[in-house]
Amino acid sequence: MQNMEQARFNMIEQQIRPCDVLEARILDLLHHVLREQFVPEELKSMAFMDMEIPLGFGVAMWQPKLEARALQELHLGRQDKVLEVGTGSGYLTALLSALAGHVTSVEIVPELNAIAKLHLLHRENVTLEIGDASRGWGEGYDAIVLTGSTPVLPQAFQNSLNIGGRLFAIVGEAPVMEAKLITRVAADVYEIVNIMETSVASLQNAKQPDRFVF
Repeated sequence: MQNMEQARFNMIEQQIRPCDVLEARILDLLHHVLREQFVPEELKSMAFMDMEIPLGFGVAMWQPKLEARALQELHLGRQDKVLEVGTGSGYLTALLSALAGHVTSVEIVPELNAIAKLHLLHRENVTLEIGDASRGWGEGYDAIVLTGSTPVLPQAFQNSLNIGGRLFAIVGEAPVMEAKLITRVAADVYEIVNIMETSVASLQNAKQPDRFVF
C-alpha cells in the first residue's frame, strides 16, 4: 500500500504537474479516485506509468497527464451536464462525475461497457450507454470529451454544446494530432484553443477526411 501511494505521488509530481496541471482540486481528485482500480488486473503495476494502458478491443487508457489536462481544461462544475465519447475502463468517467452534475458516457464495445459498469456501480450521476457516438450523441451538453481521436471533427459535437459549453477533442492523424478545447461562446461563434500535441487511437468509425481517388 505504501509503495502504491508513493507511485501515485510520483505520478502527480513528475508527470501531471509538469504538464501544467496545477489546479488544486484536480490534483486532490487524483489522490482519491484510485486509478489502479480501473486498470486490468494483470497490468496494475503499470497504473501510474507515463504511458497508455491497453484495455483490449483496440482501446487504451490515456496517459495520466492527458486525463488530468483534459479535466483541468474543461472547468467542470456541479451544474454541468457532460458527454463522454468512449467509456473505456471508466476511470475518466469517474473523474468527470466527481466534478460535474451528470455524465453520459457512450461506449461502442459492449464488453468495455460491462467492465465500466462494475467500476462505476456507486456513481449515481453517471449514465452508461452502448452505441456509436463518433459523430455525435444528443445535445444540450455543457462539456464533451472524446477519448479517441478523430481525423475530422464532426460539426455535430459543436452543435451539441450549450452556450458556454466546452469540447475537448484530439483532432488529426498519426503521428501529428492536436488536443483542442473548443468553446461555444455564442450560437454560431466558437473559440478554439490548441492545448497540446499528442497521439491516441482513433474512435471507431471516426469521420475521415475526403480522399481524392485517381
